[in-house]
Amino acid sequence: MKKVKIGKKLKIVLISAGAVILVIAALVIARKIGEAKKNQKVTYTVKSETYENCIEIAGTIAAAEEQTLQALSDGTVLGVYVQKGDKVKKGDIIIQLDSTEQEYNLAKLDYDMDSTRISGAKKQLQLQQVQRLSLLQKIEDRKVVATFDGIIADLDVAVGDSMEAKDSVGTLVNVDYLKANVEVAETDVAKLKVGQKVIFTFPAYNGTVEGYVVGWPAIGEVTSRGATVVNAEVRIDKYPPEILPNFSFTGKIQITDPVDNLIVERYAVGRENKETFVELAQSGEKISVKIAPYGSGYVKITEGAVKEGDVLKAQSVPKVSGTVRPNGQGAGARQGQFPGQGGAGASGTRGTGMGAPGGMSGSFPGGR
Repeated sequence: MKKVKIGKKLKIVLISAGAVILVIAALVIARKIGEAKKNQKVTYTVKSETYENCIEIAGTIAAAEEQTLQALSDGTVLGVYVQKGDKVKKGDIIIQLDSTEQEYNLAKLDYDMDSTRISGAKKQLQLQQVQRLSLLQKIEDRKVVATFDGIIADLDVAVGDSMEAKDSVGTLVNVDYLKANVEVAETDVAKLKVGQKVIFTFPAYNGTVEGYVVGWPAIGEVTSRGATVVNAEVRIDKYPPEILPNFSFTGKIQITDPVDNLIVERYAVGRENKETFVELAQSGEKISVKIAPYGSGYVKITEGAVKEGDVLKAQSVPKVSGTVRPNGQGAGARQGQFPGQGGAGASGTRGTGMGAPGGMSGSFPGGR
């Protein structure tokens, strides 16, 4: 009797276990069918992104040379020999102050020196020669002279005006080229090279202007913000007439030439017979491709007959891991659901395009 009861119980257990296995198998098959159907509906679009390795800059452009027109001593203006907009040469006299007193003192000294030569007082003659040099300098200080070839950008003085030492009455500029000093972070200084291309953007000009890096000092500076920087000099040789000295700009120093990349979410790529492929959503055609990692949730297509705008079928679905918190953010957020988010990039590099993935050091993606 006991053997019969045990046999019946065993049968019941086996039947129950079989039923459970069938249910689990059915659930697995249903899940796979569901995922397959889901994959058929989900598509991803191939996008293009331009990656730029550059250093962002900003500042104010200046003339190649600039001279503030000011007297070195007090006096009355006897002559103004130029006007605003005139071109001058190095050494040209722009403003002349009254130098009657200085010229009289020089003439008197010359007379005294002649008497000293006759009397033969050698030491006194030497002192008078030094004094003469001083008087000649005082006469020169009565003139405002151009220190380089340039254009009178501004001038506000007239004959008869009284000027005091260091009074500024105008500006002389050399605009053969434009230049600027820009701050470069200490972490980016090693990337700098003389002659690197610089792209300038001016609010006053609809377009970009090209320049280049001239050089940088062998010592850094600490800014008021506590950052250590190097003030690199950049220059523009050819520029449109709309750009004037003291105009503001933003720009970038190009470390390497921009690179165009075709990218897509990694879930659009499948693997078959050890080969990677993508599948066109419209025709179902499978295309063999080669890929490389490109940030979080994305890949870069390096080889294959795929172009920007192609719509691809999903070959897998994002996996869920971790705990999702009530606000939708958690340590294990849904992978691949935020393709437009990027990591914190290194200063001075950026990417432009569709809003590429994060995770690339120094990449600031943008939209195209």
